[in-house]
Amino acid sequence: MVPSKNNHPEIIPNQPKHVGIIMDGNGRWAKIRGKRRIFGHEEGVLKARELVETAVKIELEALTLYAFSSENWSRPKKEVSGLMSLFVKTIEKYTNLLIDNNVQFKTAGDSSVLPNLLKRKLEQMESITSENTGLKLTLAIAYGGQQDIINGIKSLIDDHDNQMVEIEDLTIESFNRYLSFSDLPELDLIIRTSGETRLSNFMLWQSAYSEIHFTETLWPNFEEQEFLEILRTYSKSERRFGNVDEDIELKEA
Repeated sequence: MVPSKNNHPEIIPNQPKHVGIIMDGNGRWAKIRGKRRIFGHEEGVLKARELVETAVKIELEALTLYAFSSENWSRPKKEVSGLMSLFVKTIEKYTNLLIDNNVQFKTAGDSSVLPNLLKRKLEQMESITSENTGLKLTLAIAYGGQQDIINGIKSLIDDHDNQMVEIEDLTIESFNRYLSFSDLPELDLIIRTSGETRLSNFMLWQSAYSEIHFTETLWPNFEEQEFLEILRTYSKSERRFGNVDEDIELKEA
């Protein structure tokens, strides 16, 4: 693993509480080097480890990594099989790292479609780290934002049919409880690597007011220095959530 360029990054004032990362570009990174796509995914795992360690150092509250979308099942079977095996090896290798760094691990997505071994390993890691109180690390795997919303609506309908909720009382906040990530802070910032400028079905409900940063850097090349610079830029932004500053109103008058 490439060592971090800064062993003790500073905690950034007004840094986001919850960052989501669309880790894109592994395959292209490997292709440039004449390697198989799985080689890029292996390098991507090392990069994810680095970013988790950085998140712990700067005391980030929550980090969500988009590892495998619900649409990724359409990729070549050999690549998908290789990714599933890589996920298992990664969990086995880094469980102790999460424990040592007080990281609480969870997953988001349709675990029912995952291979049984992987599903069991993910459940074990969640259980082992459930009492940890530091960084909340979520792995979005077999996840899709649209599917998450549909599943939430189905659960809401079930509760209504069982007279547990009244539709008239439904609010944005109450519906949020039916979705993934409801136990996390609001999603402040999304980072997507590789130059693509779309969300690709990632946390669609949660991203309503998120800042979004697109970078040309392929995921295996995404360094701590760039990550921290993005967080610094975020810390200087004015987030109004649809409101207008009083000073701006006066200037426009």
